[in-house]
Amino acid sequence: MTVEQEVQGNVLVMRIDRPEARNAVNGDVAQGIEAGIDRLEEDDSLWVGILTGTREFFCAGADLKLINAGKAGEMMTAKGGFAGIVSRPRVKPIITAVEGPALAGGTEITLSCDLVVASTESRFGIPEVKRSLVAAAGGLFRLPRLLPRNIALELGLTGDPIDARRAFELGLVNRLADPGTAIEGALMLAEQITANAPLAVQKTRALMLELKDADDETALRRSNEAMMELAGTADFGEGLTAFIEKRPPNWSGR
Repeated sequence: MTVEQEVQGNVLVMRIDRPEARNAVNGDVAQGIEAGIDRLEEDDSLWVGILTGTREFFCAGADLKLINAGKAGEMMTAKGGFAGIVSRPRVKPIITAVEGPALAGGTEITLSCDLVVASTESRFGIPEVKRSLVAAAGGLFRLPRLLPRNIALELGLTGDPIDARRAFELGLVNRLADPGTAIEGALMLAEQITANAPLAVQKTRALMLELKDADDETALRRSNEAMMELAGTADFGEGLTAFIEKRPPNWSGR
């Protein structure tokens, strides 16, 4: 399999394993990532996903041999677009654990996820202009949302990458890790998330994405609506009861 799956508690780890092509996206990789997200979304016992690559490479982006052969469509899926993820609607958070280069489509896959743990040896960039291409899988609009305008333009127009430390300073990366330990860092971050009520985490993620540019009236109304929806769940009562009884909550995801 080009995308391996492993369950660790309430976390699904998805690992791109195509080292002979620097984990470049082909049809198998795209279908494998989509299958992993399908499993994450459908299984109520899975609360967080982690997407990673191999020790040497996260992902070199699109398989240029397929593009040259006129087979770019093989890297797309019906639900997720490029790599099965860049346009995929979902409710559960996904963390990327990046070792080595995450370039072109590799950066765009990273931008499609929610949080990033990166090895200090990793790099990010959209070098498509060096091959007379454009970053068509989200890089041209997601990078300017996360980075200062001029930095994003520099990445796009020069095609040159930035290293993980610079990406961390700019807010593109949440946490840095020693080489070879990005997955451990991602699992630690996932553990912090899964300590919380899963439905509340999902609502919080959805609202923070939805309301980023909303006016205060709309944002307050939608936040209160979400609170009322959570009030009808079993975990809502469990959270309050556990606090009163001074014990850790036992979340059910219901």
